[in-house]
Amino acid sequence: MPKRQLEGIVASAKGNKTIVVSVERRFAHPLLKKTVRRSKKYHAHDESNRYHEGQRVRIEECRPISKTKSWTVIGALTPAGELIASDAAAQAAAADAVAHGASAEEAERAAQDAAAHASDGQ
Repeated sequence: MPKRQLEGIVASAKGNKTIVVSVERRFAHPLLKKTVRRSKKYHAHDESNRYHEGQRVRIEECRPISKTKSWTVIGALTPAGELIASDAAAQAAAADAVAHGASAEEAERAAQDAAAHASDGQ
């Protein structure tokens, strides 16, 4: 079964390696037939502390990382809603470096290298 992916706006980036993403959904009210907006906040893992309040990001479901965190950040989105390839590559490289036992500085260096290589290819 594929992992769920959601898009939202970063509401808070005050935690270390954690951001809070506000995801809004719209649906038609069953009785009134009027469009209703509902939002929910998700805690997502941001390995390299790259994202700040107000940015649009895409998050993906993952195993529970802590009591409230079971989502990881895939990358930032353009205003058109497309994933920025260099940002996604950098985030994936940082996560991979940490998975193989690298320190936070090494993970950030790997993220910067991946971002540079991805932007060269465009």
